[in-house]
Amino acid sequence: MAGGTVKVTTDTPDLLVIDDRPLVFAVMLILFILAFVAVGFFLVSEGIWAGLIFGGFGGGLGLIGYALFVRRVQVVFHRPEGWIELRRKSVFSTETVRHGLSEVSHAELDILRSAGTSNTWRVVLVIPEGESAGHHPITLAYSNGPGHQRCKDAINAWLGVE
Repeated sequence: MAGGTVKVTTDTPDLLVIDDRPLVFAVMLILFILAFVAVGFFLVSEGIWAGLIFGGFGGGLGLIGYALFVRRVQVVFHRPEGWIELRRKSVFSTETVRHGLSEVSHAELDILRSAGTSNTWRVVLVIPEGESAGHHPITLAYSNGPGHQRCKDAINAWLGVE
């Protein structure tokens, strides 16, 4: 998923929901597709048949990018039933992974440091032991912005591990 706006959408004692919807990236890709297709149609209307290739190739690349990189992510923490569910949805697939609430110890930021540019990060859930032990990223892509820190803090507060 390309970096969207990670934010807490529901925060109650029984339910915490975190969403990542890459709306800006999705709109940019749609505009990219429309620009190539529009220029291709214009060229064809002027009798330049290479416009079919231009529109098809450019629009096709945009569609492929949209299908591969635009992903909605939702993480639901459900205290009454004792589970956490990570839901990832793209054009082609829906993936759902469920963990027991008691398995997750805390959330932390996974930082990707790069020379010459600003650091990027993502929120990961830490499961210290058991079959699912490890760091489980909420989002697959790294991005910058204050939403990651707020979500990490909200998760840890909700779990009671501030």
